[in-house]
Amino acid sequence: MAFFRNLGRSLMGGLGNNLSGLSSTSYEMTCSNFLSQQLRTFIQMRTVLKVVDNSGAKKVMCIQALKGKKGARLGDTIVASVKEAMPNGKVKKGKVVYGVVVRAAMQRGRCDGSEVKFDDNAVVLVDKQGQPIGTRVFGPVPHELRKKKHVKILTLAEHIA
Repeated sequence: MAFFRNLGRSLMGGLGNNLSGLSSTSYEMTCSNFLSQQLRTFIQMRTVLKVVDNSGAKKVMCIQALKGKKGARLGDTIVASVKEAMPNGKVKKGKVVYGVVVRAAMQRGRCDGSEVKFDDNAVVLVDKQGQPIGTRVFGPVPHELRKKKHVKILTLAEHIA
């Protein structure tokens, strides 16, 4: 849209104005794309994630991604340390737990060509067998978890994206 607006100005007012306006607009778009790509990476060691179940933990920090060298994506299991916890919860601060990534800021392509990405990084805490510790899951959960054999988390979720 900005290109056509500047093109109209160049026809009426001169070519120099068009080039300066077009270059600043493309520069701004390049910077914003670079910054948005900079923030969206794998969930790797020392990434702080929000816990979206009622297990008692509020925030965890990733210790290790159990699959892949780069890090974890949607549906992958991680080992994490609890950094913030509620006083009466099942999980206490400092405990090492397993978690399944249910929301990731990094975009993930789908089979139909669309891409899914979320505003935050979030996990659901599970035990060693993969069963959720909590009894409720808050917020949207992507249906890609079905392929990763986390059907129990999908049944507890209130909204499947």
